[in-house]
Amino acid sequence: MSLPVLDTLLCDHTTGRNIFWATHDYEALGPEYGYHSEMLPRLITGSHGMVVQPRVLKTKEQQTDRAKDMAEVFTPSWVCNAQNNLADEAWFGRKDVFNKEDATSHTWKANSDKIEFPDGKTWTDYVRDTRMEITCGEAPYLVSRYDATTGDTIPLRDRIGLLDRKLRVVTENACSKEDWLVWTRKAYQSIYGYEWQGDNLLLARKALLYTFIEYYQAAFVTAPPTDVLEEIANIISWNLWQMDGLKGVVPDSCHDMMSKHKPVQQLDFFAAEVPQESKPKVSPCPGCSEDNIYKHNGKYCKIRDWEANKTIRFIDLIKQKAELPTAHLLVPAQRGSMQGDGKIAAETCQPLLRRL
Repeated sequence: MSLPVLDTLLCDHTTGRNIFWATHDYEALGPEYGYHSEMLPRLITGSHGMVVQPRVLKTKEQQTDRAKDMAEVFTPSWVCNAQNNLADEAWFGRKDVFNKEDATSHTWKANSDKIEFPDGKTWTDYVRDTRMEITCGEAPYLVSRYDATTGDTIPLRDRIGLLDRKLRVVTENACSKEDWLVWTRKAYQSIYGYEWQGDNLLLARKALLYTFIEYYQAAFVTAPPTDVLEEIANIISWNLWQMDGLKGVVPDSCHDMMSKHKPVQQLDFFAAEVPQESKPKVSPCPGCSEDNIYKHNGKYCKIRDWEANKTIRFIDLIKQKAELPTAHLLVPAQRGSMQGDGKIAAETCQPLLRRL
């Protein structure tokens, strides 16, 4: 991976800096690996190229610690497939669109026929329809290059991620390389996810980028140009972002507020009035103290509305349930890093203007 592409994958568009580690797991490697430190290319490349590893390659002790500290429990691919199939069953109005599950062996067999679309819906509607994976960890619901629990590689034809399905549809219907690229961009622009821990987020972003490379090579028997890779990496860096899902802000960005508090003057009839010094008053973040997602003083996360070509705050998409139909959100019972797990956002988040 080229350095410019890696720089893009490390970018945080809310803070204008890089994503940060947001975990204590790497602090033994030095101060630059501290919880609040930015993730820099030189810290994860060269001789440090194996620092960030998928969960399946971490030690059992590390996995246990992360489960205790952040409720990090990853989902097997067969469960991801079953839940993604339910979403597609609702969209298509029929079962077994992309594959047929074997509940006994926890496997599936891919449908080898070209995907057919119901009356009133087209393949472009499917590609543009918004999908989000909350607390996404390494994003196993979005792309399925490997099983997040076993590490087993999944062949391209058998992949079950939400983005995998869109890319399959694009490949089956695009009439030229230019057409394929246009609709692949739209597929990436329609897929969203957020995660607390920086290492997981980087792994998820890389998984989406490598997925693009693999589908491109399968379609055109050549590697994608660098400028195209950088463009896809930019989309990914916007659409997968670092966030506390319960608050809609950058993790740990809420803070106490200091204000001057002037004490009441005490009257003394036998002595001159002595001015007293103002004492600072400490107040907690209003959103945290009132449990109100709209009142936090942390940095509210920014995302991209690609069709309107503008930046918006994620918090601005959270409406009353009755206002608009809800988006297709993957809200599994057990997810990636669940500290600030986004349950409020998952229950009330609306589609990105439903236009994508």
